[in-house]
Amino acid sequence: MTLLTIQVNSAIKERLDKYVANNSEFSRSMVQKLAKESRIYLNNKVARVSDMVVLDDIITIEKPEIEKTQLKPEKIDLELIYEDQDLLVINKPQGMVVHPSKGHESGTLVNALLGYCMDLSKIGGEIRPGIVHRLDKDTSGLLLVAKNDKTHKRLSLALKKHEINRVYVAVVKGRMDAKEGTISAPISRHPKKRTSMAVVEGGRNAVTHFKVLHLFKKNSFVRLDLETGRTHQIRVHLAFAGHPVLGDVIYNPNAKNEDGVLMLHAAKLEFMHPITKKAISLTAPLPARFRTKLRELY
Repeated sequence: MTLLTIQVNSAIKERLDKYVANNSEFSRSMVQKLAKESRIYLNNKVARVSDMVVLDDIITIEKPEIEKTQLKPEKIDLELIYEDQDLLVINKPQGMVVHPSKGHESGTLVNALLGYCMDLSKIGGEIRPGIVHRLDKDTSGLLLVAKNDKTHKRLSLALKKHEINRVYVAVVKGRMDAKEGTISAPISRHPKKRTSMAVVEGGRNAVTHFKVLHLFKKNSFVRLDLETGRTHQIRVHLAFAGHPVLGDVIYNPNAKNEDGVLMLHAAKLEFMHPITKKAISLTAPLPARFRTKLRELY
């Protein structure tokens, strides 16, 4: 049995089912289902969905067992940017899903990694071996993979302590007024669209720093530095600021009128090697879709 523990970090009283849905991978309906099965505890007592949670309350959830997946190694070309005995860094192409899920049982980065290297950490679970952090399917660029549990634990801790510098570039809608700045806005599950995220009061702290690299007639080419790493953070923050990423069909209502190709790329990764303590700085060149789009805009 796997347990998920959540410590309430909001000073505002809120229903348990709403708070858990906004601060976990579970939908509100799933939270209600688990509560009916007596699989959610509030301060070590069986909880009801209508219970009100307050600051520092401890919510414990018995996570349902995931149906086992038979992962198959596949011979898929990978662009390796860096590799040693402890880790590797991949330049993930746009369109590749990171790990298997419903509808994506094969052709994922994990399938490709297993076809290349069977020595991967087990901390990420059965369907996420070696995966330290994720990139969206339509986001290209640098992604860290751990070959053993010791490396994975140390990289995960470094991520949590903001010691891994992740730099992205994006082409966004409109001309940004400020040459550089910071978007600080809490992110949580969208209250109505459960597959999306949104800026929500009481959500998890999220901070994105931006710098305009070039202004076009109706667009901006920007660099983005993540201080935190929430799901869809860059895409949500840029849409919130009025400058959604071009091609973002989830957070840009007009993306269907564009070419539908997400213009977001993880371009740079800087971190201290968790074992050798050597400073590592890696870059991934702009993919073809970026070069083509920038030429069109000039």
